Amino acid sequence: MRSRSLSILLFLLISAAQAVETKPARVIDFKGPPHSYLEWKPKDRFAEMQERAQKGEVKLDTTSDKAFLTSLLEALNIPISSQILVFSASSLQSEIINPRNPRALYFNEDTYLGWVPGGLVEIIAADPEMGPMFYVFNRMRPGGPVPDVVRSTKCMNCHAGNATRRLPGLIAESLLVSRAGSSLETYRRDVQGHQIPLEDRFGGWHLTGEHNLTQNRANVMGIPNAGKNQIVSVNPGEYSDLSLHLLPTSDILPNLTNEHQMGFENRLVYAIYTTRQLKFEGKGILGAAAKAELEERAQELARYIMFADEARFPAKGMVGDPAYVRDFLRDRKTSKAGLSLKDLDLKTRMFKHRCSYMIYTDTWKHAPKELKERVYYHMALYLREAPDAQHAHLASAERVAIRSILKDTMTDLPAWWR
Repeated sequence: MRSRSLSILLFLLISAAQAVETKPARVIDFKGPPHSYLEWKPKDRFAEMQERAQKGEVKLDTTSDKAFLTSLLEALNIPISSQILVFSASSLQSEIINPRNPRALYFNEDTYLGWVPGGLVEIIAADPEMGPMFYVFNRMRPGGPVPDVVRSTKCMNCHAGNATRRLPGLIAESLLVSRAGSSLETYRRDVQGHQIPLEDRFGGWHLTGEHNLTQNRANVMGIPNAGKNQIVSVNPGEYSDLSLHLLPTSDILPNLTNEHQMGFENRLVYAIYTTRQLKFEGKGILGAAAKAELEERAQELARYIMFADEARFPAKGMVGDPAYVRDFLRDRKTSKAGLSLKDLDLKTRMFKHRCSYMIYTDTWKHAPKELKERVYYHMALYLREAPDAQHAHLASAERVAIRSILKDTMTDLPAWWR
């Protein structure tokens, strides 16, 4: 009888676990109330720059594509050193992106710029309340006026699909591409973040720098041959003219930070929309079921913020481009002891103090207080003096350092945190 009871209990536990794993994600209509994304007046960095340009406070150089690109990056405070190159046929301009004509991406913590030679400039900028906003410049005529820019809805075909849980978001894929840039094989799709194994990333991307990855998907394309795909190298500049770009590089470090930021942004945006939807459905009141759903989002976000599932680094570590390291660290916020969440490790992991610097962004600052309080609670579980096994991936000295950084640099920590 006892054996039978244990069997029944085991069956129920497995069934419950499977039910949790297969529970479908909430689908939110971001175009309808209470979000009304398409009617929202953007308050992102790019929208603010447009307003300043209209007042004559910002001047963009249209003498050439590269001059326009450089001046736009400067106006948006995006470092040129953040450049990464992708040659898979992606974005609205897929017909002109391929191994012979890679697309360049540049970014800071809240704004992303894409440009392909012979094509258009595309912008994704994070609105503090609505998440990513999408803009596309018309084709520039050298020496002419600054081209008109439109807020794009076509981007939603990809940037509001399964990869972003049907909300406006950031995406990246890893593919084996053909000569034309089209996909032959898929290595990762519909997922973003620092937890993705490094050997599954970078397909269809150029990768430069001292990454020490013995196995990776970068810098190759496939040529169909007798029913199989022959792997051929596509080293930067081997098929394309890199002088058309601002830099000849696609360094490992901006590739890593870009991946981390995408994972953070998408998880946070989903949590923000979920919180807003739950409050709307409850007419301002969060019932027991709503609080439980909010708790799931908070746990997921806290686990990501604390790098609990970060992908394994190569045994020899990595070395980032010094120019990007300098630009990345230029706005580091420090504790009284001089420590920062941006301090790099690159030996066994990305950062010395594993707590995401993305909590300094405006999107986090404007997140609903109900969400932030629960995220901070779950972050605190990782930073206790004696965490349980589920929260114990940080060493004692690292936990102490992170607590000191947060206390000295954050202004919205709960009173009990201090």
